Amino acid sequence: MGYDIIRKYVWVINTIITSKRITFDELNQKWVNSELSGGNDLPKRTFDNWCEKIAEIFNLDIENERKGEYYYYIPYFDELKNGSIESWIYNTMSVGNMLINSQRVKDRIQLETVPSSQEFLQLIIEAMKENRAINMTYHSYWHDQERTFDVQPYCVKLFRQRWYMIAQTYIHETPHIYALDRILNLSITDKQFEMPKDWNAAEYYNDYFGVIIYEQSKKEVIKLQFTARQAKYIRDLPLHASQKELEDNVFEYRLCPGYEFIHEILRYGNQVKVLEPQSLRETVANEIREMAEQYADK
Repeated sequence: MGYDIIRKYVWVINTIITSKRITFDELNQKWVNSELSGGNDLPKRTFDNWCEKIAEIFNLDIENERKGEYYYYIPYFDELKNGSIESWIYNTMSVGNMLINSQRVKDRIQLETVPSSQEFLQLIIEAMKENRAINMTYHSYWHDQERTFDVQPYCVKLFRQRWYMIAQTYIHETPHIYALDRILNLSITDKQFEMPKDWNAAEYYNDYFGVIIYEQSKKEVIKLQFTARQAKYIRDLPLHASQKELEDNVFEYRLCPGYEFIHEILRYGNQVKVLEPQSLRETVANEIREMAEQYADK
């Protein structure tokens, strides 16, 4: 399916959401005025086909009141606010449409770069579709030399501007994590593997923050107190799916507090304080002391 047609689907979704309720004639007029139409009308039959595809791709139904002026609307748009692949596609394409239609001010729009190799991401996803092993040459930050070996790709995850692959190797008992920007070469092999029936990507990361799985750590109830100002941001952009506000500016999390979560806490500086558990308080306090020592006059 081409990029252009996906853009059109996203345009339809955005137009209906923005309008809340819209007739086909009103939708068509907006279509004619858009940069996607080339000045041509949108045939009703084409629109009906697009609605079917939108339901398939985004799991989003476009419904019609079927009375009066036959207004179209999207009844369950909030479902696109979760962390699903449909949500990611919609958000990515929606922003893409907006940027394409903003060429006159492109020098005033600043974006973040995702350095991970897109060519390897495509190959990994193709291998995942067919459950085929991949052969890759990988140069870890922790090894002086590159290594070439086979892995079974289980899933991919985007975190902090980097794409990661979670894959099972033939020499380890548990899946390992590989950054795509550390892959030097990659090819799909003829070896097929069977995905474990009890393995689920969402469940795999349910109790963790970031991409690293800390099997030696246990799930804990964590309480963080933010300043009133910082708490406003935390409410709008939760740190983790388990986040729950217990009282003003005090948030609870249920997860395994590994390296990445600890450094997420440190990222907020004096805008946050660990209340519980005591072991996490001590770990964060030790990190702060060690940081301060690096700036101490000697």
